[in-house]
Amino acid sequence: MRKVQCTVAIVTVALLAIVVQPFGIGAITTAEEKKSETRSATQPDAAAVERSRKTVKTLDNIFKQTIVLVTDKYVHDEDDFAAGSAAVLLFKNISESGDNKVRLIDATGEPYEPENVAKDKFEKAGIKRLKAGADSHEQIVTEDGKPLLRVMTPVPVVMQKCVMCHPHYADAKEGEPIGAISYTVPIE
Repeated sequence: MRKVQCTVAIVTVALLAIVVQPFGIGAITTAEEKKSETRSATQPDAAAVERSRKTVKTLDNIFKQTIVLVTDKYVHDEDDFAAGSAAVLLFKNISESGDNKVRLIDATGEPYEPENVAKDKFEKAGIKRLKAGADSHEQIVTEDGKPLLRVMTPVPVVMQKCVMCHPHYADAKEGEPIGAISYTVPIE
């Protein structure tokens, strides 16, 4: 039965990866967008930045709802495949297959996996800001001459089941971020 539940959870996550991969890719270019393409990559158009913010908000909602759904429906004891582990695999596949980069990051100092920690100045500053109560942390950067929006959003404990794999979450205050999702999306 657990193998079936795990398989269903993995298939659900894989299908979501297929559905959300196209987010952030504009198929129609308006005259205004063409004008903004000629602007400096260091100063992206405000409307383009706002479109990227909306992409992040949409992805964030989908990912967080998916983690909660998978945890609720398929995680019943410590031996089940954790929704957080499914999220890490989903984010890795999305990051490797397109322009959007996504990572799950621990904010407690006790990561489930050692690689799920803040790795650069942006992520380290983001964890501090989110733990201090910020709703998000963002920065516009340029890589290879292309503007990117980096955003981090908090991940609080929302279910008692989270404590099965992360007993130190039991001490978390309501709404306190125990993790974050770090996004890097193109500004187009």
